[in-house]
Amino acid sequence: MYYTYILKSQKDDKYYIGFSSDLKKRFEQHTLGKVNATKNRRPLKLIYYEAYQTENNARLREKNLKKFGSAYSGLIKRIKMVP
Repeated sequence: MYYTYILKSQKDDKYYIGFSSDLKKRFEQHTLGKVNATKNRRPLKLIYYEAYQTENNARLREKNLKKFGSAYSGLIKRIKMVP
């Protein structure tokens, strides 16, 4: 399986969008500060992920979300509704 995921920084309340074939390992890398893009934004919380059977589909979803258009805003709106 391949995953598109969203992390939320508990330091600055901003989101990070990523892709991985091993979500557990990748989140651990983020948590330990081994990812340059998030190492100064820890602690991080995994707030959302989607699973895909193909790498291409997961990467396309990540790319779409990173455009910060309606796909991104709609998803963030839904996530914020969950307590």
